Amino acid sequence: MIPRALKRLFHQISIGDQSYRFMFKPGPKDEAVAFDCETTGLDPRRDDIITIAAVKIRGNRILTSERFEAVIRPEARMNAEAIKVHRLREADVEAGKRIEKIMPQFLHFIGGRPLIGYYLEFDVRMIDKYLLGLLGIELPNPLIEVSNLYYERKYGDAPPGATIDLSFAAILKDLDLPMLDQHDAFNDALMTAMIYIKLRDMKERGVRIPRPRQGSAPQTVG
Repeated sequence: MIPRALKRLFHQISIGDQSYRFMFKPGPKDEAVAFDCETTGLDPRRDDIITIAAVKIRGNRILTSERFEAVIRPEARMNAEAIKVHRLREADVEAGKRIEKIMPQFLHFIGGRPLIGYYLEFDVRMIDKYLLGLLGIELPNPLIEVSNLYYERKYGDAPPGATIDLSFAAILKDLDLPMLDQHDAFNDALMTAMIYIKLRDMKERGVRIPRPRQGSAPQTVG
């Protein structure tokens, strides 16, 4: 596998449309973007994005007035499970625009800011699938995975055999944050932003998340 830093350098040189070189420049100081995609399924090779949302973060503030939301008309047919999970019907997404129209708007919104997400790798793979076709590149932005930040605060010093729960619900509960309706791209992006700010503050203050005493076998959930 080619290291991400090497890919970034190659893509900066080979980008198909030079007007998008701004993506390789650092974003405004102390700004980041939390984002989330909802999709027709879990296979980036054959499934499509149906909604995408993002919100900017500046310092310890979530800028809800600076948000991005889009409904996208997918190439793939929505299956019954996707309809149930996202509460979106085919008729709902038929009014959406094609990803080729949405992607330039999304890229200008995020710029070169770090991207924050929960299990971010999947969302990035979905975006990259389209970017490779449109510009011949993958997302060059720095990536921040909130489950990694949470792991560090709660389990970084855990003994062997500790049960590890990285589920979204567990993270929100430990951080005393509200659970909004899930599988809504903007709600997920907003909750991710709240998680990031809380965990970053805890790290800066050297605060850890307490763990209950246990003697169970090693296990990871979430």
